[in-house]
Amino acid sequence: MSKLSKNKKKSLEKYEVNKAYSLVEASGLVKDITTTKFDASVDMDIRLGVDPRKANQMVRGVVTLPHGTGKEKRVLVLCTPDKEEEAREAGADHVGLDDYIAKIKGGWTDVDVVITMPSVMAKLGQLGRILGPRGLMPNPKSGTVTIDVANAVKEVKAGKIDFKVDKYGIIHSSIGKVSFGADKLVDNAKEFYNTILKLKPSASKGTYVKSVYISSTMSPGIKVDDKTIE
Repeated sequence: MSKLSKNKKKSLEKYEVNKAYSLVEASGLVKDITTTKFDASVDMDIRLGVDPRKANQMVRGVVTLPHGTGKEKRVLVLCTPDKEEEAREAGADHVGLDDYIAKIKGGWTDVDVVITMPSVMAKLGQLGRILGPRGLMPNPKSGTVTIDVANAVKEVKAGKIDFKVDKYGIIHSSIGKVSFGADKLVDNAKEFYNTILKLKPSASKGTYVKSVYISSTMSPGIKVDDKTIE
């Protein structure tokens, strides 16, 4: 047996598949059962009792995690020339307009977030089929279509994420890295979870939060007792 699979076996002995752990326990355990040599991302999956096919049950929002996600976000700002300097000063990785629209049409999407201005949105319509499936299409609800591009860049760089429920009723997001330690992961998880609670649609009946799991890039999911989160 290789050393890695021995370590994996040892770490998994600390974990019970069907047990619901408190948020504090789960945040500590995720490090123990992660056997990757790199600093793995820690994800939170929240299954909701909503029907995402109905517009009045769609759950979508933004949250700024207190400790960020630990991942450096690459930001593209598509703006008019008068806004380019402030976008660069705020920390944008790429700034421009027609040249980047041409690059994206050619298949370039090497960024994590695209920010633009209301006056430029008409030009972006033609990019929907490329940016949409990758979750990169700017949207006023997520703060990525705004006059204040500099502030939008700073928020993304500080750890702001936008999320929406998928077709299975699950919201999935990174809440940090294994190296953060339990305390920071707990803070981030609470902020994310409480934001989703506030977004409960009035049309959603019955149990709103059905299950909560935390996992790292290569670990199994750890079930979290949602009563221990708030």
